[in-house]
Amino acid sequence: MYSEGLISVGEMARYARISRSALIHYDHLNLISPVKRGDNNYRLYSSRQLQSIRLVATLQTIGMPLKEISKLVQNRTPESLLELIEKHESHLEQNIAELRRTQTLMKTLKEVITEGLEADEGRMEVRRVKEESLLLGPQIDYSGGKTVEEAMLEFYEFCRTHDASLDLNYPVWGVFSERRIKNRDWYLPDHFYFKMPNAPDKKPEGLYLVAYTRGYYGNSDALYRRMMAYIEENNIEICGPTYETYPLNEISIADTNNYLMRISISVST
Repeated sequence: MYSEGLISVGEMARYARISRSALIHYDHLNLISPVKRGDNNYRLYSSRQLQSIRLVATLQTIGMPLKEISKLVQNRTPESLLELIEKHESHLEQNIAELRRTQTLMKTLKEVITEGLEADEGRMEVRRVKEESLLLGPQIDYSGGKTVEEAMLEFYEFCRTHDASLDLNYPVWGVFSERRIKNRDWYLPDHFYFKMPNAPDKKPEGLYLVAYTRGYYGNSDALYRRMMAYIEENNIEICGPTYETYPLNEISIADTNNYLMRISISVST
């Protein structure tokens, strides 16, 4: 601390939580200059300048150019500052909403990958599963030779038109009807869905026969056959949809033949 209550450029940078070079840059632009030059021409600042420095740094953070900030500082009035705040308020709210959406997506991906890492891959069991939020796509019409890939693109388009702000990076998986699985037709899903919190649709709580396998998308025939044999041997009844999920896929695994797939068949015992 210097005499007259003045502080060095390094100390002001520490209080303002910006870099020393940023403060010097402000000075070069005549944006905010030190109140005095000390020995060896050192810059000295008043503590009263701290709030102005923080305002400039904050305006930079929200994307306002320094030239625009300079005009505001040099010709500042209560009205001009209020106008600026109102101008950027909606932009800030949009940024906050986007960050929250990203945070929710990251949390979902974390849960999915953690499940894959903790999965007991060699075990097949009937377990009670909690209700899960999801965004369910429309019934898929495969007439005309539509492929699964084409159906997935239609699902993405459905989601985009459903909500233009929807993040399309959520895990997208398949649902098979009870009838389809009972007919041993597990190659073409009836619906695609996003696993995402607070979505309008639900995977119901209940009993599911759950098992895992490794392999690329659609490489599920052998596992389905083992699960159907398990159902018959244990007098279990299929009583609802089947959900295919990929806790570990191209997001986290480079080897396409090593993706981890989970099949969950709704059952009653």
